[in-house]
Amino acid sequence: MKRRVAILISGRGSNMAALIKAAAAADFPAEISLVISNKADALGLERARASGVTTEVIESKPFGKDRAGFEKVLQAALDRHGIELICLGGFMRLFTAEFTKAWYGRMLNIHPSLLPCFPGLDPHGQALRAGVKLSGATVHFVIPETDAGPIVMQGAVPVSDNDTSDTLSERILEVEHRIYPEALRLLAADKVRIEGEVCKTAGSGPSENFLVSPVVS
Repeated sequence: MKRRVAILISGRGSNMAALIKAAAAADFPAEISLVISNKADALGLERARASGVTTEVIESKPFGKDRAGFEKVLQAALDRHGIELICLGGFMRLFTAEFTKAWYGRMLNIHPSLLPCFPGLDPHGQALRAGVKLSGATVHFVIPETDAGPIVMQGAVPVSDNDTSDTLSERILEVEHRIYPEALRLLAADKVRIEGEVCKTAGSGPSENFLVSPVVS
């Protein structure tokens, strides 16, 4: 039985589209059952509908700072659709500690940096200002703290001396679209477990993959 997944978005939904595409495969252990946006004009809504996915809009603006009130309506929608797992895809709304604790181990987020480095806003700019030679993306379980929680999967890219925030963002976005579906696959197939504050993966072992940057000829 495939796990029922909801994707929460606020914008164009590029990671949402990658998840929907991956979940269309017959052997994928989850199905994207619902896309919810807190903004009625989110471009991702039309992309989801075009893929045949049910969508709902729960405007967050009328709730103001009443996060609990918004989450009550959100939880009701998740319950109606029998949602088992949540993926956040550019969802620009913070949750209460109560909501994140209720969904702990069942809600994923993706952030465009190699956490715990460069959490929060402008991670690409942070990376460039720090002069790191590698950056990337991280899929992690959601906890009350922003851009924190047990790390499920990461992907890295080299950072060039000539990179701008835009060029680095484009390169990392390609990695995001690869690792988010794979992280969801692992979670839906019960191949990850949380031990303390660390996520461990069944069957994982040493890898010969490595990335060195810069490469000087």
